[in-house]
Amino acid sequence: MTEETPGFEEKPDVPSGATPDDAADAAESPSTEEGSAAPAGDASQITGLTAQLDQARSALSERTGDLQRLQAEYQNYRRRVERDRVTVKEIAVANLLTELLPVLDDIGRAREHGELVGGFKSVAESLETVAAKMGLQQFGKEGEPFDPTIHEALMHSYAPDVTETTCVAILQPGYRIGERTIRPARVAVAEPQPGAASTTTKEEKSADEESGAPDEG
Repeated sequence: MTEETPGFEEKPDVPSGATPDDAADAAESPSTEEGSAAPAGDASQITGLTAQLDQARSALSERTGDLQRLQAEYQNYRRRVERDRVTVKEIAVANLLTELLPVLDDIGRAREHGELVGGFKSVAESLETVAAKMGLQQFGKEGEPFDPTIHEALMHSYAPDVTETTCVAILQPGYRIGERTIRPARVAVAEPQPGAASTTTKEEKSADEESGAPDEG
C-alpha cells in the first residue's frame, strides 16, 4: 500500500497549462452559484407579499364602499323618519283645529253681535290665542279679488263698481296652517255688469279721439 506523506493536503486537479488564478476561480465558483440563487428566492417572496398587499387593499376598498353606502342609507333613513314625523304632527294639528273651526265661527258671530262679554270673552280669546300658537291663520277680506284656490263662492251678483270678480262679503272666514288651507273662505262675489266693459272702452276711445282732434288740425 502506498502511504500518504504527512503534512501534505490534497488539492483539486488543475488542468495542464492552467494558472494558479484559474484554480482559485474554480474553487470559488460554488459560492457564486449559491449567491445567485438567493436573490431569486427573495424576488419570489416579494412577489407573493405584493400580491397579498393588493388583495388587502382591494378588500379594504370594498369594505370602505360598504361602509359609505351604509352611512348614506342611514342618513336617508333619518331624514325620512324626521319628514314623516313632521308630517304626522301637521296632520294631527290640522285635524284638531278643523274640529275647533265651528267653535271659532260661533265666537266670531258672538263678537259681531256684541255678545262676547264677561267670562265668555276671556275663554274665547284664550282659545283663539292657543289656536294661533298652533299655527292657525284666518284669511278672507271684503274687496279682495276672488281666488278659487282659497275662496268658495256661495253667492253671486253683478256690480257696476267692480272691474273683476271680487269678494263683496265674507260669509265664513277661511283658515290655513302654513301653506295648507284647511278651509276655504266662503264668500259672496260680484262680477262686472255685462256690457259695462265695452261701454267703458267706447267712452275711453271717444275721449281719446276728442283729445287728439286739435293735433290733427
